[in-house]
Amino acid sequence: MKGNRFTELVDIAYPIVQGPFGGRASSVALTQVVSEMGGLGSYGCQPHSASEIIEIAGKIREQTDKPFNLNLWVNDYDDAAHTFSSSDLDRVLSILKPYFDEVGAEFPTYPLPQAPRYADQLEAIFAVKPRVFSFVYGIPSFDVLEQCRRLNILTLGTATTVDEAIALENAGVDAIVASGADAGGHRVSFLETPENSLVGTFSLIPQVADAVKIPVVAAGGISDARGVGAALQLGADAVQIGTAFLATQESGTSQGHKDILFTDKAKYTTLTKVFTGRLSRGLANRLTEELKNYQEDMAPYPLQGKIIGKLGAYPANIDSNPELKSLWAGQAAALVRHRDARTFITELIKDLNW
Repeated sequence: MKGNRFTELVDIAYPIVQGPFGGRASSVALTQVVSEMGGLGSYGCQPHSASEIIEIAGKIREQTDKPFNLNLWVNDYDDAAHTFSSSDLDRVLSILKPYFDEVGAEFPTYPLPQAPRYADQLEAIFAVKPRVFSFVYGIPSFDVLEQCRRLNILTLGTATTVDEAIALENAGVDAIVASGADAGGHRVSFLETPENSLVGTFSLIPQVADAVKIPVVAAGGISDARGVGAALQLGADAVQIGTAFLATQESGTSQGHKDILFTDKAKYTTLTKVFTGRLSRGLANRLTEELKNYQEDMAPYPLQGKIIGKLGAYPANIDSNPELKSLWAGQAAALVRHRDARTFITELIKDLNW
């Protein structure tokens, strides 16, 4: 089953996609290794400016001539972020004050720093022309998808429900990532709220495979050969693996984050809005537990990340107190076994008899 319509579409040897990590947890090294090993290496470009994306793509191409994927967020600002006021900031800070006092951090001031915008980032995608442009939180406009076709860039949209998968296919994307609620990181729903779109991976895959005609990539709760095999048996054409690659030495996340994925704490994940203002899955820690009743009082995306980052909680590539940090992980995190990406891929190929 290693060769199928997805591998032929993208021109890769194995139906393995590395999850694109946001929060500066992606790395050129990991993208290169996965692509060179015959999978599709990915880089999460959400936190990067257009010029940074162009630089990142250049560095990837210096390391490999294999296909790779760049990922963006279509909906990159919550509506409430546009009207977020100084008094709103004071309200959020009043909740977080004990943690700021504890670490001796200075309060952020109003207005909060601006994040890179999707419209500007798109120009970088068109300029560097990766083999695959993947996206979450919605569907690019017709003009964007048409420009991708003109530039021979394959498009890979992400669905958390069957309805979203159908909408993506109708829009003309080339393939779909079916992302189950098991997955680590943000719940990237766009037709309904993420709270109303929490379909488990192995329930979602066969329903999406039955509903659409284009290739389906399964994501969420897949950390070993058993998960890969199950996803392919249920109708997926490929799998997207996040947490198991995040744990490897090649990823860009902090060493502390990697280390904790090999402890008993990896068994316990939770859904939270504490770190970015949007619902995300990560390892449970003191911050997620103590603020679980304040989820709806956090700042909207992306402003919450600017606030909580002052505690060292975000981005992921900074080592800081793990009890106050965003530690993205899926529900199969406890199955992670390898600290080296090459070894991990080699073992998958062996175990799956590819």
